[in-house]
Amino acid sequence: MRIQLTVNGTRHDVDDVWEGESLLYALRERMGLPGAKNACEQGECGSCTVYLDGVPVCSCLVAAGQAHEREVTTVEGLADGDALHPVQQAFVDKGAVQCGFCTPGLIVSTHDLLERNPHPSDPEIREALAGNLCRCTGYEKILDAVRTAAGE
Repeated sequence: MRIQLTVNGTRHDVDDVWEGESLLYALRERMGLPGAKNACEQGECGSCTVYLDGVPVCSCLVAAGQAHEREVTTVEGLADGDALHPVQQAFVDKGAVQCGFCTPGLIVSTHDLLERNPHPSDPEIREALAGNLCRCTGYEKILDAVRTAAGE
C-alpha cells in the first residue's frame, strides 16, 4: 500500500508499506529518519516517541497506515535547521544523553510537557517522563536537563 504523510513539515509518499508495518519502521527504514529508536517494540520504553497530529505516541504501536494523511513530528523535527531546540540543547548541556537510546523519546516527552506546563514541579516532570525508560542513568541528569529547558 502507499501512504502519504507529512513528517517534520515535509510531505512524503511511501510505497510498498505492508499491512502490519509500524510507523517506527516506516520512519527509520523507509524515510531515513533514525531519531526514534527501536527498543522494546511493545510501547513500554518510550524510545520511539513521536508526535502524531500533535499528540505523543509510541511509533512502534502505530501502524504506518494509520498515519496516512496525518502529520508526524520526530525528534529531528524539533530542531530549527542546525540549531537545536532548547530542550535538545539542555539534554546535551547537562550530559543527559549517555548512550542515546532513550534520548529521542525523552526529548519529545519533555517538549510535550513544557508545551503544556512551562514550569513543572519535580513530581510533574517525573510523572510526564514515567513512560520513558533509561538503562544508563539514575535519571538525575535527565531531570536537570528538563529543569534547564523549563528555565529557558
